[in-house]
Amino acid sequence: MTTAFRARLLPKHRGPAAWSAILPPRRPASPLEGAQTVDVTVIGGGFAGLSAARRLHQLVPEARIALLDAHGIGSGAAGRNSGFMIDLPHELTSEDYAGSGDDRTVIALNRAAQAFAAAAVDDYAINPAYFDRAGKINGAASTAAHAHNLSYAAHLESLGEGSEMLDARAMTEVTGSTHYISGLYTPGTVMLQPAGYVQDFADGLSRDGISVYENSPVTGFSRDGSGWIVKTSSGTIRTDKIILTVNGHLESFGVAKGRLMHLFLFATMTPELDADALRRLGGQSRWGITPSDPMGTTLRRIDTAQGGNRIITRTCAVLRSGMETRATDLDRAALTMQKKFDSRFPQLAGMKMEHTWAGHLCLTMNCVSHMREIENGVFTGCVQNGLGTARGTLTGMGAAELACGVTSAITEHFTAEPQAKSLPPRPVRDIGANAVLRWKEWRARVD
Repeated sequence: MTTAFRARLLPKHRGPAAWSAILPPRRPASPLEGAQTVDVTVIGGGFAGLSAARRLHQLVPEARIALLDAHGIGSGAAGRNSGFMIDLPHELTSEDYAGSGDDRTVIALNRAAQAFAAAAVDDYAINPAYFDRAGKINGAASTAAHAHNLSYAAHLESLGEGSEMLDARAMTEVTGSTHYISGLYTPGTVMLQPAGYVQDFADGLSRDGISVYENSPVTGFSRDGSGWIVKTSSGTIRTDKIILTVNGHLESFGVAKGRLMHLFLFATMTPELDADALRRLGGQSRWGITPSDPMGTTLRRIDTAQGGNRIITRTCAVLRSGMETRATDLDRAALTMQKKFDSRFPQLAGMKMEHTWAGHLCLTMNCVSHMREIENGVFTGCVQNGLGTARGTLTGMGAAELACGVTSAITEHFTAEPQAKSLPPRPVRDIGANAVLRWKEWRARVD
């Protein structure tokens, strides 16, 4: 039995959280100070942590709940993703996103996450522009990528799921780019303004009476009688139960050591596009493109309701087992993404990006999450395998249900998953994985 958990590392992020930076200024909640006592403490204020706190409140409305985030809400990983809340199978290790398990179950769970999020949008008056049921497109810029789309479309048809194949002309009408030869549109994806969504969500939790503390990194927690003491640099919380929703930083607390792959993806964002740039660009004002090859380039266009008329480019990946990227990683990615942007939008070529940043993903070799009770009264809702918006919502909900003794389709699914497989030792792990990533990036260089 483990009686104390110490955070070996605290979350670090390179580059700004651009999704938050383009929103109007927001006053964060106060840091934790002094000694507090609650029933349940949620550590981590991303999609999983917010969902866990909301689900706890639904199940036990009288419970005293505290939520702590190491940074400001929306400044961590939750505000650094691409904002796709996807309902369909989206297996990043697959050639065409088709899953390797029971895809119908996965779809049902993902849609349960979307429904939970949609209810929060209504209950907390979250800006509806931050939760846009627009669908997404798998863009194909090569014959190989088009073949991936055909394969995925056939797989979806076998599941009874609809999709629409777009030709090159239709893709230009949507995006303003002549780069794509085809696209596969699927209608079920929600396009988020991720920072706006989580910030409004946190504010809604506060109005519900949940104590939200920002800029309060947890340095550790230890057993105290039948409960636990959670510590930050400026305060403590005495709590009966803890829910850890820190994704890859689970390993920082000594849990799942040597089993988690810490992957960083990179993104850039244009400045606000002026009237002349919008005229030259053309296309629709909001859309999202995921690459037909998972190692290709993701693109989004947003409008004023989501933080300005801008284009976001996301590509390049690196494994850093120390959970921190290097300046050279960001520099390499920025150069690559500028080239990708210029090739897709020659009418805007050379436009200097306003924001460039890294986002931390956590994956396992066998694509399982970590949602379970690890000690008496300590539960996890971590490891999203690159699908943090939907799977984070699910594992947060499920961890809360476990903490309350509730059985559901979510708890049954995730607790039935096997343990994450052990990884090769460092530095073999890092060298080998990054070599494979570079090769896959080269193979998907057009997409």
